[in-house]
Amino acid sequence: MALAGISAAALGLSACSSSGSGGGGGDAQPSVTLEDWKTIGGSSKEQFYSSLSGINDSNVKSLGLAWYADFDTSRGQEANVVVVDGVLYTSTAWSKVYAYDAKTGKQLWMFDPEVAGRKGYDACCDVVNRGVAVSGGKLYVGALDGRLIALDAKSGAKLWEVQTTDTSKPYTITGAPRVVKGKVLIGNGGAEYGVRGYVTAYDAATGKQVWRFYTVPGDPAKGKDNAASDPQMETAAKSWFGKWYQYGGGGTVWDAIVYDEELNQVLIGVGNGSPWNQRVRSDGKGDNLFLSSVVALDPDTGKYKWHFQETPGETWDFTATQPIILADLKIDGAVRKVMMQAPKNGFFYVIDRQSGKFISAKNFVPVNWATGADPKTGRPIEVPEARWGSKDANFVARPGAYGAHSWQPMAYSPKTGLVYIPAQDVAFGYQNDANFKYAPGMWNLANVSPTNLAQDSSADMDKLRQTTRGEIVAWDPVKQKAAWRVQHNFAGNGGILATGGNLLFQGSPDGSFNAYSAADGKKLWSSDVQTGVVAAPSTFKVGNDQYVAVAAGFGGVFALFSGLAPNPHQRPNGRLLVFKLNGTAKLPAYTPPATPPNPPKDVAPAARVQEGFGLYAGMCTACHGGQAWSNGVIPDLRRSVALTDPNTWQSIVYGGALEPNGMISFKGKLTPEQIESIRLYVGERARKLKIEIEQGGRK
Repeated sequence: MALAGISAAALGLSACSSSGSGGGGGDAQPSVTLEDWKTIGGSSKEQFYSSLSGINDSNVKSLGLAWYADFDTSRGQEANVVVVDGVLYTSTAWSKVYAYDAKTGKQLWMFDPEVAGRKGYDACCDVVNRGVAVSGGKLYVGALDGRLIALDAKSGAKLWEVQTTDTSKPYTITGAPRVVKGKVLIGNGGAEYGVRGYVTAYDAATGKQVWRFYTVPGDPAKGKDNAASDPQMETAAKSWFGKWYQYGGGGTVWDAIVYDEELNQVLIGVGNGSPWNQRVRSDGKGDNLFLSSVVALDPDTGKYKWHFQETPGETWDFTATQPIILADLKIDGAVRKVMMQAPKNGFFYVIDRQSGKFISAKNFVPVNWATGADPKTGRPIEVPEARWGSKDANFVARPGAYGAHSWQPMAYSPKTGLVYIPAQDVAFGYQNDANFKYAPGMWNLANVSPTNLAQDSSADMDKLRQTTRGEIVAWDPVKQKAAWRVQHNFAGNGGILATGGNLLFQGSPDGSFNAYSAADGKKLWSSDVQTGVVAAPSTFKVGNDQYVAVAAGFGGVFALFSGLAPNPHQRPNGRLLVFKLNGTAKLPAYTPPATPPNPPKDVAPAARVQEGFGLYAGMCTACHGGQAWSNGVIPDLRRSVALTDPNTWQSIVYGGALEPNGMISFKGKLTPEQIESIRLYVGERARKLKIEIEQGGRK
């Protein structure tokens, strides 16, 4: 990531505190009566629903903090925690794993895979991890650097590890593995950087590879992959044109992997193309299978069963990697086994999971790139101007690359028959890059839209925030329409948990954790947790008490890239928060440090600032925000102590002084003169911020 991971201490921001726990402790063992949350989403159907009703709409006002545990970083926390036999397991940023007594909060062990800090540069969307799998006394976690690691669930001791990716390429893992019939399934990420996607199954006992399925075709000159996907790649290649293989192709399986026990199949969600711009990637032609598709595989062999492509010829970063929910729905008088997904493109899909046949799709947010979905095939009916790669005009799409719904889990309640979607309305611009040149290992979008460069002033940024909102959409999947909506007063969203107590639990980027009525969306309870919450909650029972647990810590691409979040200052470390009725634990007070902007003494030459603006946009925006707007996840460069010292700036950006923290050296990517231009540009952004603060603007 551009300028990623500059340490708080080096930039004059608050230092990270050590990990620990509060409000709990002791040696008490859990009661014999346990109702666990044994897997991501609560069950293999991944509905993010629990029938537990001890905490319900009549008593949720009495919910209080039972215990909490601090992590050792302020980077993003996205894991859905797992509870097995009264032990709570969670992964954190940098792929670390913790185990706690689920009742008392006593830490049982911690495992650090020691991912090299520089690997953070390869992670498009923060150094997050979305969870672990626990089965047969073992715990499995995917590490950011591409390793799949098996631990002893009782002690945390490493049992085996396997490198699942080519370490010479910028692959990453942020998603959770799934254990299916004695095998561990894991995908990967990195499409923006130019990789080829696949999912792999490993023997759960030994780590030996069992099968692999590639999601996009490789270089035709190299022949077959000797993989389970070989027959399909011959067919898929007919939907690709040009020299896509030189760019990797994309199609990474970075999140959704769901096991359909009833039909003995695994459903995987496939991501975007690489580069985004199909004109560059595939000469502007073809459906580009299996981009933006759900693919069903045999879990024993990895062989193809069926697929459904949601966005043919994907060119907007419209991934189909968003969470997949399995359910039985009564449609037109007959009960059908379906899968449901609300992907980035803005349409809610109901697909027959026995055959892969399209049932229905309707937009759940405003959509302007298509007028609907063909009622027979499900193929989107695109508007001509949406194919931005074929012209030089700037097309502003709703939704766009942030997605109408991203990785944050939605929930389905069999009790209400509704799907609760953490949706968002964020426009995104697309414009063809006529001068695109592929740069291995770096962002390759072939998109030069000025829309995404953020606003120049605080006032304009505040106006943008008012039109960029998140919401809960309670969606009827049979009627394909919203039952109700809850509009949030902030951009972004948290994952959702639904319960038998007629409740929805959801966190928010603004630092609150909330409970809503599942019937009508009325907010029934809220707790200030001091930092943004984007992970999906889990619930479990120990003895007579029901608990709700959630990982807190704002992060991800929206937090790094957009600059739209409520707080630009350094955030507290992430935490695990566990609530129960009448809980009495308290969080320590926290006041974000209001570090002032630190502009250089002299105004920089306009030509150097303009050069720095262009370089910053290409190299630094992905982590430090458009026009240097920070959300406090990674330090705000406008406030950096290094900003006024060219030598210190060079030692970090060119010399790699902070590489162990994730800030790689840009030697070989930028010259010292270019790095100085970036400093001068950021310095002028700091000067503008200082003036706005003095005039009573945003601090």
